[in-house]
Amino acid sequence: MRKLTCSKGLLGLLFILILGTGCATTQSRLLDSDESQVRLRSIQSRAFDTTDKAQTLRTAISLLQDLGFIIDQADLALGTVTGTKLAGYQVRMTVSVRPRGETQLIVRANAQYNLEPVTDPEPYRTFFTALEKAMFLTGHQVD
Repeated sequence: MRKLTCSKGLLGLLFILILGTGCATTQSRLLDSDESQVRLRSIQSRAFDTTDKAQTLRTAISLLQDLGFIIDQADLALGTVTGTKLAGYQVRMTVSVRPRGETQLIVRANAQYNLEPVTDPEPYRTFFTALEKAMFLTGHQVD
């Protein structure tokens, strides 16, 4: 009888240790995840000094087509465009445009390479550099 009571106590202690360890690991990962998501969002977003959402979206569509993407879906009301590029691999890019205050728009690009999110900042820098040039040319009515 005493041996059975000792086993129950040991099992209860083991259960509490496992439960405590599991909670600590999960909370730490949640905080890491939030931090990395904020960092990724800052890489994926740029502010532009314009309020012309339709023109910005049209410029993004043209840029995606110039980069070899096929436009899957575009919605002016939502301010989103999605394109896919197939070249032995699959890259899917979603660009969203939304107002920021009364004088700016935020453009956010979200890319996936073979269904995995792209977290490397370089492709986003390249995309936004090309978008800035395209918006400058569009704003100055250069074809």
